[in-house]
Amino acid sequence: MPANLTPQYRAAEARFKAAHAPDERRAALEEMLAIIPKHKGTEKMQADLKRRLARLRQEEEVRTAKHGHSFKVEPEGAAQIVLLGPPNCGKSSLLAALTHAEPAVAEYPFTTTRPQPGMLGFEDVHIQLVDLPPVATEHMDLWLPGLVRGADAALLLVDPTSADLPEDVEVVRQRLAAARVPLVGELPEDSDPRDTPIATVMVVTKTDRAREGDLAVLAELYGPEYPMAQISVVTRAGLDALKVLVWRRLQLVRVYSKPPGKPADRSEPFVLPFGYTVADFAERVHREVAEKLQFARVWGGKLEGQRVARDFELRDRDMVELHV
Repeated sequence: MPANLTPQYRAAEARFKAAHAPDERRAALEEMLAIIPKHKGTEKMQADLKRRLARLRQEEEVRTAKHGHSFKVEPEGAAQIVLLGPPNCGKSSLLAALTHAEPAVAEYPFTTTRPQPGMLGFEDVHIQLVDLPPVATEHMDLWLPGLVRGADAALLLVDPTSADLPEDVEVVRQRLAAARVPLVGELPEDSDPRDTPIATVMVVTKTDRAREGDLAVLAELYGPEYPMAQISVVTRAGLDALKVLVWRRLQLVRVYSKPPGKPADRSEPFVLPFGYTVADFAERVHREVAEKLQFARVWGGKLEGQRVARDFELRDRDMVELHV
């Protein structure tokens, strides 16, 4: 059977032959494998492309390990959340939909080759999202688990239209667990001290193209383990609900400082972990304030300026007036 290769494939092949840098050769091979016609006449070509791609990736990992190459994204905003998933699950599209970042978005796999940050605005706070390269059976960047380990939470993206479900999702979970970074729905009270569990939300993408049965299967498989969101970046369905879920998952509270006798400053809240007290808030304001703190008054919920003790636990959107 003839291969019947398309002009797009021929162009990608030409880029591969002309490329000298390893990452350019890898990108061209990945594109060739993605767009080659899938039929019996190209089976040997597909196998050869996969072998060459695996060899290039292996050489890249050896170079990375040898030279200690890694990436670091300085945290910004209230928290840092990494975007994880198998190839072509929609991570880059989600980053573009939620932030002002402009990542490369393409139909072929492994478009993302390095961390791509962007800032998500939620009400009066900003949360840093970091799109990471995909995780697959044949490849995971050596530096990726370390970056995940330093994040506050993760979004695990799943394409319900993928023919490889649930195997491609399990590959992501298993490879990160093997790297001692398990993705968990709820942070355990007790865990292996060698592990760094990461609080995770599962995000089901491309719902505008998914069948109800696929969505139901995913809910049955992973709903008991992870908080789940269903979204479409095409129709923007579910994006606002995802923002709310992300904020709740972070278990943070916003606290506004109110100087005595003046209105509260609502321009930029202090962001504290859930369970922090008035004393913790005072420490964030200034160490000297914390040392001299006598009491506080709180507005929020059922409180209307009542006096509270140093160990009073603050809630989201509380206004606090510190008295020293």
